[in-house]
Amino acid sequence: MRSDYRASVPSPSLQIAVMTLAFLVMPFSSVAFANPHEYTLANGLRLIVKEDHRSPVVISQIWYKAGSIDELNGTTGVAHVLEHMMFKGTKKIPGGEFSKRIAAAGGRENAFTGRDYTAYFQQLHKSKLPLAMELESDRMRNLILTKEEFTKEIQVVMEERRLRTDDKPQALVHEKMMAAAYQSHPYQRPIIGWMNDLENMSVHDAKEWYDRWYAPNNAVLVVVGDVDPKEVLALAQKYYGETKPRPLVPLTLRKPQVEPVQLGVKRLTVKAPAKLPYLAMGYHAPVLRDASADWEPYALEMLVGVLDGNESARLNKELVRERRIATSAGAGYDSTARGPGMFYLYGTPSEGKTTAELEAALRSEMEKLLLDGVTEEELARVKAQVVASHVFKLDSMFYQAMQIGQLESVGLSYRDADTMVKKLQAVTTEQVRDVARKYVRDDSLTVAVLDPQPLEQKFPTTAPKGLRH
Repeated sequence: MRSDYRASVPSPSLQIAVMTLAFLVMPFSSVAFANPHEYTLANGLRLIVKEDHRSPVVISQIWYKAGSIDELNGTTGVAHVLEHMMFKGTKKIPGGEFSKRIAAAGGRENAFTGRDYTAYFQQLHKSKLPLAMELESDRMRNLILTKEEFTKEIQVVMEERRLRTDDKPQALVHEKMMAAAYQSHPYQRPIIGWMNDLENMSVHDAKEWYDRWYAPNNAVLVVVGDVDPKEVLALAQKYYGETKPRPLVPLTLRKPQVEPVQLGVKRLTVKAPAKLPYLAMGYHAPVLRDASADWEPYALEMLVGVLDGNESARLNKELVRERRIATSAGAGYDSTARGPGMFYLYGTPSEGKTTAELEAALRSEMEKLLLDGVTEEELARVKAQVVASHVFKLDSMFYQAMQIGQLESVGLSYRDADTMVKKLQAVTTEQVRDVARKYVRDDSLTVAVLDPQPLEQKFPTTAPKGLRH
């Protein structure tokens, strides 16, 4: 799993969303985050426990507040590399045993690295929570990093980069666009790292990252499931309580790394083997800093819903189905991040059409929105869809844990979840038009175009052994 750019906005059907809106608003605000229990151990580890007694299952996630945003030039990708190395064993638990023991207990486990955090999780029967905590707490400080294991695993990571970026034209376009869009902010660097940095990385780099960031006072332990909070606290004290904190800069005091204001359109062309051209347009935009006081990020989320929230949304309806300028067209935006945000428009032109024609069509749709605005009926449908999507996801214990962990890891709070849904419901049609006018403008735009090159005959590539996610 990787927290890269999301090229679509997953959502339930609009019909279901509209039908269930009246029933969903109250349950979300009164139940969704009514019971989390929060504790802080003496060593600084934060524990958040949410009870969900619908089935005898537990989700345990440990989130470290360190991702690619914290890396330095020359060692890009080290956060993700260490994520791989975390499964190589300790003195107590030999390499490979972590996964075997979880599997033997009937559970599943994995990990993911993002721009803002790195997280590890297990999903098991509730009786096996002590096992998950024993294994995870052991590798928090007792990981054995050897040159031999690192040499093998870095090859796996480099092959992962080839499979998921270098050999994926659209992914490559977005990587190059981010590198151009950000002048100085670390978000310009890919989560998986630049290939040259991976080729020259050493086990020392991984150990330095581990020693710097993997500590209880830089972590949040999230447990969701059929559990008793006091029992979970006792387990956390038993397994994590003796781990000593390390001196580090807390999230709130880290350097802000403000991106300089962009002063005009940036354009780039990416040449890569592909069947079809592709267009990606990125506009600098704000993210949530204060869930109660901010309103623009919520309006930007509604703007994405109007443009690309369902099959009848504007871009699909106008550009794909009616005008047939594109085979696909969409919009994207993520309101939660430690760093700056980006609003996206993207698409693949239809056969016989060019990326220039598609760009003109996307611009035309935005101009139409600015001129005519958004109707109340249109916005109501999007609101119904967004609220329904949030609530439907709460059926998943894993998603509940993910939501808590993500909010906590980017400087927000799990308590903000209720507020965020209410603020989304309060967005007005004029606010949607206001953020479109303010942020979808050329001075903050980066345009990346895929220029498809002839496809070379390639044999199917098999993912290398050890590619975890």
